[in-house]
Amino acid sequence: MFEKVLFLVIFFAIMVTVGIYSRKHATNVNDFVLGGRSVGPWLTAFAFGTSYFSSVVFVGYAGQFGWKYGMAATWIGLGNAFIGSLLPWVVLGRRTRVMTNSLQAATMPEFFEKRYNSKALKLVASAIVFIFLVPYTASIYNGLSNLFGMAFDIDYRICVIGMALLTGVYVILGGYMATAINDFIQGIIMLIGICAVIYCVLAKEGGFIAALTELATNPTMTGAAYDSDVPGVYASFFGPDPVNLVGVVILTSLGTWGLPQMVQKFYAIKDEKSIKTGTVISTVFALIVAGGSYFLGGFARMFNDSSFVKADGSVAFDGIIPFVLSTLPDILIGVVVVLVLSASMSTLSSLVLTSSSTLTLDFLKGTIVKDMSEKKQLFIMRVLIAFFIIISVILALDPPTFIAQLMGISWGALAGAFLAPFMYGLYWKGVTKSAVWASFAVGVGITVGNLFFHFFASPINAGAAAMIASLVVVPIVSLMTPKMKKEKVDEIFSCYDEKIEVKKKTSLGHNA
Repeated sequence: MFEKVLFLVIFFAIMVTVGIYSRKHATNVNDFVLGGRSVGPWLTAFAFGTSYFSSVVFVGYAGQFGWKYGMAATWIGLGNAFIGSLLPWVVLGRRTRVMTNSLQAATMPEFFEKRYNSKALKLVASAIVFIFLVPYTASIYNGLSNLFGMAFDIDYRICVIGMALLTGVYVILGGYMATAINDFIQGIIMLIGICAVIYCVLAKEGGFIAALTELATNPTMTGAAYDSDVPGVYASFFGPDPVNLVGVVILTSLGTWGLPQMVQKFYAIKDEKSIKTGTVISTVFALIVAGGSYFLGGFARMFNDSSFVKADGSVAFDGIIPFVLSTLPDILIGVVVVLVLSASMSTLSSLVLTSSSTLTLDFLKGTIVKDMSEKKQLFIMRVLIAFFIIISVILALDPPTFIAQLMGISWGALAGAFLAPFMYGLYWKGVTKSAVWASFAVGVGITVGNLFFHFFASPINAGAAAMIASLVVVPIVSLMTPKMKKEKVDEIFSCYDEKIEVKKKTSLGHNA
């Protein structure tokens, strides 16, 4: 027990110290929200990765999808690494940094306003962010309940409140820079922790080959709704349900392209070198953390315990990984607790910073509060960070049914609404306002409508369908509706044509 408590005390002290140190980097709105657009590759890459993967992935998704798909769940981690991390940096990174800087847009709703010349788009986008990001914020506490109960035998409520207070302190003090520095520290912990856990779990089962053989020959069968009678299917390449597996890969991977708390990391990149280096770092980070989490979850059926089996015989997925970890030595459990705290706090800090900045800059400023000074904007954002954290704690402690449903569709609604108009808007001059409105309607409509009419068996598949539908709808509607004024669009895209000098190691030039 001493080792576990010591890890927590050291961890908490570091987080608060970083918040105090970062106060000097949060003296104006640009610094508080974007770190002055001067954040280097390591901090940006780790901020992207740690915001991507929370306790929901390590505890909830790894157990759930590992149980459902067996070793094939590793495909989800690979998709997260290459589709969800590598490609966004390559496709969106540079263009996002250039255009948002030129437009002086600090948030995604503000980008929609200035790119498409519509204040109404900004207001609706900010409302979508608020409605679907706050419940998602509450969901990240879920992975802590069983884990802390296993490690410390203390009330879940104490864990939630303690984590919320600590996150609130360093985000309110230091803004984006405090979040980025702590994300880096938390990311290192996540990398070390996941590697150590996988090694110890497999070593206990006699190594990888022995564990895989056991999974193929004698998988535990407990939850009838998720069982397959095909021999060895849970150790196979594609698993028992490849169609639904593809839906999970699409939602958890393609979703990052349209989530405001993820894309906003590109706004803050320092320079060209940071983009290239950050691409590699972010991909490797996702490969280890996401790939490792789902790989570990793939062995879930080797374990069977009453702690994660409900009275009706079905499986409580959030209890699987905590049970697996409970068999490890105390010192490693301490590392894992800090790992999951790191994953949760990094995501929580990113979400509340995004929510508060969006509500302040996109909804209150110029709409409800006509004259808002720099100092007042900073004050309101800090107050809203505290407000969002309090709301998330209330929802996490006693979540009503409709909130639990909203948690499941948050990614689908946000990414379904924003992905297509944001990505196409960076590349194609022909995107119209009507197409953006259509994307908002399709993204939110499909995911929310699925709650009532059940077009798809799973909210995950509904979210994936919403993203794909918006990618199709935006170009079709754009070709059928009035275009923006050519002069205005040309002015917006002129930022890409600005000439700069580079060294020959970057470009050979015309006369080389």
